[in-house]
Amino acid sequence: MHVPDGFIDAPTSAVTGAVAAAAVAVSLRGARRELDERTAPLAGLVAAFIFAVQMLNFPVAAGTSGHLLGGALAAILVGPCTGVLCVSVVLLMQGILFADGGLTALGVNITDMAIVTTVVAYGVFRALVKLLPRTRRTVTAASFVAALVSVPASALAFTLLYWIGGTTDVSIGKVATAMVGVHILIGIGEAAITALTVGAVIAVRPDLVYGARDLRQRLKLRVNGELVDAPAPEVAVAARTSHRKVWIGGLVTSLVLAGFVSFYASADPDGLEKVAADKGIDQKTEEHAAADSPLADYGIENIDNARLSGGLAGVIGVGVTVVAGTGVFWAVRRRRTSDAASPVSTSVGTSV
Repeated sequence: MHVPDGFIDAPTSAVTGAVAAAAVAVSLRGARRELDERTAPLAGLVAAFIFAVQMLNFPVAAGTSGHLLGGALAAILVGPCTGVLCVSVVLLMQGILFADGGLTALGVNITDMAIVTTVVAYGVFRALVKLLPRTRRTVTAASFVAALVSVPASALAFTLLYWIGGTTDVSIGKVATAMVGVHILIGIGEAAITALTVGAVIAVRPDLVYGARDLRQRLKLRVNGELVDAPAPEVAVAARTSHRKVWIGGLVTSLVLAGFVSFYASADPDGLEKVAADKGIDQKTEEHAAADSPLADYGIENIDNARLSGGLAGVIGVGVTVVAGTGVFWAVRRRRTSDAASPVSTSVGTSV
């Protein structure tokens, strides 16, 4: 659902740019509370994984494909504020290096794909885990539903933005119907990917899943007729998998998906591209400012072999994203540590 330059007019793009900048600023502050020494590297990996999986377009209807948006996955794994930053890092890398998503439309894309999906998904997720039995299966099931809802919500958000600042005269009712219809189907794929990924992490390190942190119920012991909290049990064997192994496994998976599996992705236009072509939204599409980038369209310039070109571009994308993301989240984590270590008062009165 990467919006290119020319779909939305300049004033609306400027406003969404301001909204996106404000949301990123708020998320940077919020991420300080969500990140610790274990999850800061994981957040960078989540961004790289989202980049890799977004290269895997899957067919959803005749002549239409879809791909992961990632807001639900990021919010549940590393927290909603950190999730906004994860998807924003991915969109920034895609726009600058791969000419995917317009640069003037970056605010639109962050608002639509990072903010809306993360906020909606995490809201649905938290509501479900409070209503359902508090188990790991609950987290996985809630992840599925949250991801499913977040995709048509993002489609509606784009429709609203197009209604406000679209550059072509198209019936907004037809746009809404087409966008929501196809993105419900795409949402099913998003939900499956999100639930499988969250379930896989929970199976080996449930303590690393932000959305599962407060789902552990303390055991109760009856002492002198009263129920008291039992001592915290030791971490289960499955959860003793080292953080390093989880990180390495996730990185290798991301590299394989982007470097090899992406070659077999659907070549059909995604939901937004298909609707834009069918309804005439794309009449004023502008050429991307980075169209001449050596990595444009997820290929390496001057490499004729499509498999090699796409694979190398995917590997580079994963590498750049994990480095950029990890750098951002380590900086946020260090700022939190620095703030915590700062003295409350810088002046101390003395008397003789």
